[in-house]
Amino acid sequence: MTGMDWDPDLGGSGKLEPTGVRIARARKRRGWTQNGLAAKANVSRSLIAQVESGHKPATPSLVAIVARTCGVDAAEINGQPYRGSDKRTDAVHAAIPVIRRALAYADIAPELEIPPRPLEVLAVEMTALQKLQGSAAHVAVGSRLPAAIEELTIHTLESGLPGAWRLLHHSYALVVSLARRLGYNDLAHVAIERGAAAALRANDPHLQHLVSLSRTTLLLTLGSGDIALTLANRVVNNVDQSTPTGLEVYGSLHLRAAVSAARMGRASEAWDHHGHAADTVARIAPRDRLDPHGLQLNPANVAIHGCALATELGDYDTAIRLDADFKLPTSLYGERRAHHEIDMARAHLWLNENDKSLNRVLKAERIAPQMTRFHPMARETVRQLGPRYRIVPEKLRALEARMAL
Repeated sequence: MTGMDWDPDLGGSGKLEPTGVRIARARKRRGWTQNGLAAKANVSRSLIAQVESGHKPATPSLVAIVARTCGVDAAEINGQPYRGSDKRTDAVHAAIPVIRRALAYADIAPELEIPPRPLEVLAVEMTALQKLQGSAAHVAVGSRLPAAIEELTIHTLESGLPGAWRLLHHSYALVVSLARRLGYNDLAHVAIERGAAAALRANDPHLQHLVSLSRTTLLLTLGSGDIALTLANRVVNNVDQSTPTGLEVYGSLHLRAAVSAARMGRASEAWDHHGHAADTVARIAPRDRLDPHGLQLNPANVAIHGCALATELGDYDTAIRLDADFKLPTSLYGERRAHHEIDMARAHLWLNENDKSLNRVLKAERIAPQMTRFHPMARETVRQLGPRYRIVPEKLRALEARMAL
């Protein structure tokens, strides 16, 4: 997106609306009463009523089931994408049209003004982009990713080298992560399909499983936790566990299956998968955790997934108790640490511990500001906190302003 084609009207008109209002709109479009939606979604009418009135937060599970029941994208219920009111606040979205164009080449070589960088230089670039993604630096990733995709597309078409296809697969995986976080689920789906095609040519059997890992994440975002769980269960036992890298992929699939099961309320299955992931981590010697795919399967990541499962299952006391048992290492990606803080903010919110909830959101923002400001559950938590205070704290007002709530 150039400086001449930014359009403030691209932002959703309902971006300032509470999630409950969007749920009510989706329900009314189908001609359903609250009782009707509750019956079809298999949830209580009182929950629907409380969320629509803004008295309870909309959890990811509820957003997912309402979206699926009403036949809409979960991004619509969340109000995504969250567009800014000017070029500065909307900068995070500027790369999306350029990325769409880069992905459109596929089997057509882009015409560049200068020759593409050598593969060894692009490999360094992809490592740098992985680190930026890990810190949730969305603007930086978006500004550099399209060029890398175009250059790697040329290399794959001209040389056909497996190494070029591996790097191109990596670039597509970065697109999936960025697009999904910003609410462009259609773009994420296209990138997954491109990644699947690249994985077949990359001479790395793990990449096909990583495609499935990306697909399960997107399915969760789309509200299809049942399909995500089926996919993860089908794929996980096909992973070669004879190497540390294979164990990292295997354990990561178990973590994704755990979250999928938790979203569906299957507590025992969720904790069973979590236990498999913990056992897998124990099988990898610390010196062998090279993490070539940026999965960060380590004890800290397994621990924060335990807190996430308890939160998703509505066991907020357990989530907070587990959280007190460890301290997150700074070596863990910023986006993982920030996500944990958002989960803990949700748990404290449900227990009416408002100050603690606010402080956890603020901590998430300090760790990964771009991710936090564009995260649906962080925004839902902040939106819920305001009415709970007789006098709204200045730090909450400032956070609301940064999120444009």
